[in-house]
Parts: sequence; C-alpha cells; structure tokens
Amino acid sequence: MSDDESYELLGFDNVLLPVGDLGGAVDFYGRAGFAVGFRFDEAGIALLKVGGETPGILLRQEEGLGHRPPPWPSPRLWVEVPDARAAARALAGAGIAPLDEPFSSATGWTVEIADPWGNVIGFTDYTKRPELGRRP
Repeated sequence: MSDDESYELLGFDNVLLPVGDLGGAVDFYGRAGFAVGFRFDEAGIALLKVGGETPGILLRQEEGLGHRPPPWPSPRLWVEVPDARAAARALAGAGIAPLDEPFSSATGWTVEIADPWGNVIGFTDYTKRPELGRRP
C-alpha cells in the first residue's frame, strides 16, 4: 500500500457479539454489570456501555444461534475493573459462574465468563501496576 492509500487507525468503534436471544443477552449482561446504552429490538441490536467510553459492546441477534460452550481457543474481550477478584465474587452472587478461578498476571488479576452463546468476557485489573490502569 502506498502512502497515498494508507489509512490511520483512530480507535475502537464497537465490539460486536452474536447472541441467539437479544432479551436473554441483555438480561445476562445486566447481571454482569453492563448498562444498556440503547436497545433497538426491530434491528436485533443492543449496545452495552463500558465505562465512560463512547464505544461499547454491540449485541447482535443471530437467528438460529443456540446456546454453546466457548470454543477453545476463542477470541476474548477484556474490560478493566478496579478489582477483578471482587468482580468474580459479584458475578458469582449474580449467578454467573466464571470459566475458572481468577488468575494472576503481570499487571493484576483477571476473571473470565462466557455468555450462553460462547462469547468470552474478561474482567481484569491493574492492582499490581496501578500506574498503567485507568483512574476510577
């Protein structure tokens, strides 16, 4: 690609996740702590807010998509939280089981969940390297 044809990546727009039931997905992600930015049932979409950022998670209903376990390996979407281990406890209290126990990384802790359609969301913190994380 020549310089005349190049483009610049400006940032994320939205992350799209396929779901088999829009209402069920909105309920699941609501229990996981996500607020709905908008919902447009006629189009089969709902936008979940992620912090104060403009991009979000766009749930898109796909006809015929049934419940399934996450394939391995599968893409993962991680969102930052102040304390991933506290998030794991809150998720469990909301009836959402983690894929595994919270695990340690170089920057902090992470816990992952899967929605009923196999989409994997991680909640990660920067408790070991707070200078790299967002300020709550």
